[in-house]
Amino acid sequence: MPATRFPIRTSRPSRRSSPALALLFVSAALGGCSGGDFGRTRQDFLNDDMHRWIGGEVTGSVGLKASQFQLTDNERQLRDLAYPLIEPPHSRPAWRTVFGDYQPLPSPWRQQVVFDRTAYGRTLIDEPHRSHSSRYAQLTDDVRDDITRFEPFFAAAVRVIDLDKKRDAALAHISELSPRERADAVARMQENSLIVQWVQQCLERRISSYRWALERLVLQAPDGLAADADRLIGELAAQTANPPVAAQPVMGQALSVRG
Repeated sequence: MPATRFPIRTSRPSRRSSPALALLFVSAALGGCSGGDFGRTRQDFLNDDMHRWIGGEVTGSVGLKASQFQLTDNERQLRDLAYPLIEPPHSRPAWRTVFGDYQPLPSPWRQQVVFDRTAYGRTLIDEPHRSHSSRYAQLTDDVRDDITRFEPFFAAAVRVIDLDKKRDAALAHISELSPRERADAVARMQENSLIVQWVQQCLERRISSYRWALERLVLQAPDGLAADADRLIGELAAQTANPPVAAQPVMGQALSVRG
């Protein structure tokens, strides 16, 4: 009986692409380009001067013109370290903060900005948690993060403010100094000072928010964990009350942090 033979295919027939499928792939690619992978901040938005806007925001909010000088390395670092401290604290798991949270923020000198010291605590308490102890843990983590950020920021602030004092002293000795150059130098010194003040204001507001949140946690779910949170808040408050450098108010624009 002859053996049954099956033809061997050496190549597969070409398949025509479905127009709908092709459109789907194009749409997905364009969506990824517009918002970044999985909603994260776009990589082309992340650059060395991504926090330069902080200076323009803070000067514009008090009616001053921003300096046109390029940022020095120290000034760039000051702005990079300032952003996590001026951004409102979040009472949510850290992994959730990478999904499209980055945004420019209005400075506290803007008239329409209203500080609500209860917002952080209400979010912390209202969010679903496995137990009340996780709320205490989130609070202590947020306060500890601020304590960790405190020293690097103010170390950068000390360098910037010290160099600005030297810049100010040098203005009288620079030959052929144009009015535009003088204005830009003065504007940059004001800008740096205002950024330090902005961070100081935000730290005081965070402390107020943390205390309100802790009081409500103790009221609703008393626990020995409150003592550790209270100690950390006190440590942050002590540091904030005695910063390594105190920037002088520009044009009398000191603020009250009561909310």
